[in-house]
Amino acid sequence: MVDQDTPHGDRVRTEVIGHTLVVTMIRHAKRNAIDGHMTQAIDAAMNQLDDDPDLWIGVLTGGPDMFCAGTDMAATSGRPTERGGIYGVVGRQRAKPLIAAVEGVAFGGGFEVVMACDMVVAASNARFGLPEVKRGLIASSGALFRASRVLPLNVAKYLLTTGVELSPADAERHGMVNEVCEPGQALARALALADVITANSPVAARLALQAVDQIVAANDDDAWVISANFRDQVMASEDSKEGVAAFFEKRAPNWTGR
Repeated sequence: MVDQDTPHGDRVRTEVIGHTLVVTMIRHAKRNAIDGHMTQAIDAAMNQLDDDPDLWIGVLTGGPDMFCAGTDMAATSGRPTERGGIYGVVGRQRAKPLIAAVEGVAFGGGFEVVMACDMVVAASNARFGLPEVKRGLIASSGALFRASRVLPLNVAKYLLTTGVELSPADAERHGMVNEVCEPGQALARALALADVITANSPVAARLALQAVDQIVAANDDDAWVISANFRDQVMASEDSKEGVAAFFEKRAPNWTGR
């Protein structure tokens, strides 16, 4: 397959390397924070992966310096897409493997995007975290149920309630990260992993992943409903309003517990 390099607006770039689609988020001035335009661009890139029979696997990256800082809190991430859901990817019923290549921050929704991928390659300088609780918010883009799938239950609860970071070494030790590499090498190592996978039957690999996904995600419809219910309760609280205001005013929040 001929290599191609295609922009999806000014938020995402795709590159075809053999049978692999590399999807790069390019809103670097905002640490790849996801706004509505990026949601649409990610969705378009994931549609390209799903719909092109010559593409067998995808690699999602934010470039050599960062992965994604989550939702753009000022602009919001826009409406979920029909095929991809939130961010155009975390609610997607994918048919092909997707590898996250993580350098730098993967916070909040960015971490939830990582959890939505099938495999993870992380540089030793990667930073994983769910800081929503520090802002009076809740991680509602899949982490409430996916964190306990990719991590031990007590570790998932710890991250969700403390907002502290998870190191790449600990993420690998707990089984969430497949490989930790030197800074600047996450994409190269993810492409090497993609080469191993694409050397195998794409039909067998695709169906194996679909089978696993259907088994582990059998209750996902209920999980999304539960996530939305608790998100709405949090958003109706005074603490959520105070947390967001404190974030934009760059001060410590004054929690009331209401």
